[in-house]
Amino acid sequence: MPTFFNAQQPSWRLGRSGALLLALLLVYVVWGTTYFAIGIALQSMPPLWMTAIRFLCAGGIMLLVALWQGHRLPTLLQWRNAALVGALMVFGAMNCVGLAQKLGIGSGLMATVVTTMPMWLALWTRWGGERVPLTSWVGLALGVIGALLLALEGDFSATWQGALFAFGAPLCWSVGSYASRKLELPAPAMAASAQWLVGGLLCLVTAAWVEPASALAQVTAKSWAAWVYLVVFGTLIALNAYLWLLQNASAALAGSYSFVNPAVALLVGVVLGGELLTGWVFAALPLIAAALVCIMYGPAVLVFWQRSVAPWLRGVGTSGGTSRQA
Repeated sequence: MPTFFNAQQPSWRLGRSGALLLALLLVYVVWGTTYFAIGIALQSMPPLWMTAIRFLCAGGIMLLVALWQGHRLPTLLQWRNAALVGALMVFGAMNCVGLAQKLGIGSGLMATVVTTMPMWLALWTRWGGERVPLTSWVGLALGVIGALLLALEGDFSATWQGALFAFGAPLCWSVGSYASRKLELPAPAMAASAQWLVGGLLCLVTAAWVEPASALAQVTAKSWAAWVYLVVFGTLIALNAYLWLLQNASAALAGSYSFVNPAVALLVGVVLGGELLTGWVFAALPLIAAALVCIMYGPAVLVFWQRSVAPWLRGVGTSGGTSRQA
């Protein structure tokens, strides 16, 4: 999103609200499918090599795009900041996701564990001095409860090593997300390129150390196709949208994708993986919808309640009491 349009001077003739809606739809829908794609890629691809070549390729493409747009290369300070964000979000979080799924965490459960991310991000935001509305905290809590109910549709079995990596992913992602909101970074396209290249390089060094490169020769066409999907849709499109949201929306709204992703991941599992629904989804989806309403429109809903609904209820109660006395 930061690469392809600017909310203040939007191409595609999108206003700010339209840009916000498009970015949310991209991270809601596309990222919900990436857990399934990661599972397919990992069937024959080593996890560290998968992440390394994914982000080196995406970072190289973004560097060309940034230079074509006329952006300057980052300063030394900006490189340092981008390296920190890339180490947390790419090397830390993405490798944790890949290793967790390699060690037995299912795509649905992985998507559910990620719902803790916006809670962490809101916490860092609050500790950093920014105000987080009460309605956002309520929405975050409702979203986590809804995602946990949704996870009852899937398989909760996991190894303790996989669980450790699974919970490490949203922690690394939230710290990196908060850092990207606070640190000085270059223009969006160049910032994404720097973060992905540094993170991908760290992954490459680690992969060369612990995973045999010869294993890449055994990767199937199906896994390569899933990897291409991750590069194009999961990284170049959806991750750009998320980076744009971090700079143009509240922390709670930017992180709200994690409540919707499990529902999308579950739907993908039903359609493509042959998974069966047991009924928990019908209890979970209303909670997730309420969570999004609280996060996106909470203050407005609270004002409407205080100005319109609450006085009306008091009036009904008063008239009822008067009638009983009469």
